[in-house]
Amino acid sequence: MIFGTRAVIEAIKAKRDIEKIFVQAGLNNDLIKELTRVARMQNVPFTFVPEQKLNRLSTKNHQGVICMLASVQYADLQNIIDKIFNEGREPFLLIVDRVTDVRNFGAIARTVECAGLDAIIIGDAGNAPLTGDAMKTSAGALSHMPVCREKDLKKTLKFLKESGVQLIACTEKGDKSIYELDLNVPLALIMGSEEDGISPQLLKEADHLAKIPMRGKINSLNVSVAAGISIYEAIRQKGYK
Repeated sequence: MIFGTRAVIEAIKAKRDIEKIFVQAGLNNDLIKELTRVARMQNVPFTFVPEQKLNRLSTKNHQGVICMLASVQYADLQNIIDKIFNEGREPFLLIVDRVTDVRNFGAIARTVECAGLDAIIIGDAGNAPLTGDAMKTSAGALSHMPVCREKDLKKTLKFLKESGVQLIACTEKGDKSIYELDLNVPLALIMGSEEDGISPQLLKEADHLAKIPMRGKINSLNVSVAAGISIYEAIRQKGYK
């Protein structure tokens, strides 16, 4: 963590990898205005919270501002896509939309790394923080794979489609089974939040909605389990050995 308004402003200007900034609600002095202006310019997520939350995060003299540094170095998606195509390969990506449980995200990251995907893509808000806890639950996988944090996931999906990547949304709303679709293509699988699944605006961008067949009384799987099933079905079809 970094504490204090000036220190956090300098961290943003130095382009440190920042997970999120928490600002005490009600503060509106010139330094706070400068902080929010610089954060917006650098696309660094910040939120106003009650003083009690800041005090729970740290007992130090935070001066109304706490900055959580990321445990990973975020990668540039454009560079990753260019590198993949320059190597003569097809992209295989996972998009994670608002998965908030750090244990679920860590388990997903571990599966993605073990399966050899090219990257995980997340939005800049509404996801589990990629701090030390995420690194621990991923069994270190986040140290070995690119994570791309995108400000606008809808625009990101459009970019991927324009790059020839097929988008498969994994959802119980799908009209086809994951086993019926051709996954041996440039591919990005989309997984949604534990509470309400994939955002409607992202579902609209998907090329296909795919479901995992269910025979029990419960009609949904844990998101990390669903991600593992979907990823390894794609690997089976792609013939990876």
